[in-house]
Amino acid sequence: MRAAIYGAGSLGTILGAFIARKGGKIDLINHNQAHVKALQEHGAHVVGTVDFVQSVNAYTDAEMSGTYDLLFLMTKQQRNPEIVSFLKTYLADDGVIVTLQNGLPEPGIAEIVGEKRVLGCTVAWGATMLEPGVCELTSAPEALTFSLGSIGKERNPHFNEVKELLEMMGPVDVEENFIGTRWSKLLINASFSGMSAVLGTTFGKAAGNRASRKIVQAIIKECIDVCAAGGIRIEPVQGKDIVKLLDYHGPVKKALSYMIIPLAIRKHAKLKASMLQDIEHGKKTEVDAINGSVCAFGRKLGVKTPMNDAVVSIIHRIESGELQASFTNLDLFPAL
Repeated sequence: MRAAIYGAGSLGTILGAFIARKGGKIDLINHNQAHVKALQEHGAHVVGTVDFVQSVNAYTDAEMSGTYDLLFLMTKQQRNPEIVSFLKTYLADDGVIVTLQNGLPEPGIAEIVGEKRVLGCTVAWGATMLEPGVCELTSAPEALTFSLGSIGKERNPHFNEVKELLEMMGPVDVEENFIGTRWSKLLINASFSGMSAVLGTTFGKAAGNRASRKIVQAIIKECIDVCAAGGIRIEPVQGKDIVKLLDYHGPVKKALSYMIIPLAIRKHAKLKASMLQDIEHGKKTEVDAINGSVCAFGRKLGVKTPMNDAVVSIIHRIESGELQASFTNLDLFPAL
């Protein structure tokens, strides 16, 4: 069996390093030649909440050859039609693309390679690339979990092999209601990643500031309300029922929800959103696939999403250079 991580940046490099550390065979593929060269010459150096160096098989996308049974897709979503079409030529007849991307990417990928050749996976941990070959794990070691599921009725024949590879890093929850799992992750990304990018800070600081926490809370509430209107049951995250903990319909539960938010994110307090990392490197973000997905679903169902709308608008203004990621951007949100 041949397996590869395509788009092995911070998350993919760390996943690949953990798999290789446990004896798994996997190729790490990235377009960044400097990063690939560092991995080839020095191995993957994982720092942060752990610290180790692991020899890995690393290649640029130009060096790909043959076909793969498993391809973990960890690029940004903006170029999915182009990238998935490219990867299709390297996918075995019964092979599978496992998307670990943010948002709701599975339907678009299935249109290119077929529903049976797609699995979805959400990642409950975060990372940052510090320099070529060096990636920081910013989540606690006990929080390195995955949720894996099919988008169709039939499972790909490599499902168990995918699960076994992921388990070399952390526990894997197999989800029957995978769309509900996707929305659990989307809710977290829309609120904490969205505000991390808007404010230029970590998840923990976005939750710690009293004014920004109110907006985080409102973004979470919009996600819950949109799902309720669409008949989507949001799945628990790492055993915690998000809706039960954070939804509210009165002042008492709203106050409790507000108090819980910093506790709910404490294992990931040091995490800096990948959208913020993109902003810092002058790249376009995935905000349209994250907060924008909430807004689009809300419009379809007639549910207003003013806070998610504001995150999309602010981040686009940051991307254009009109604004800087800063706590001063709190003034641009609708009054609560």
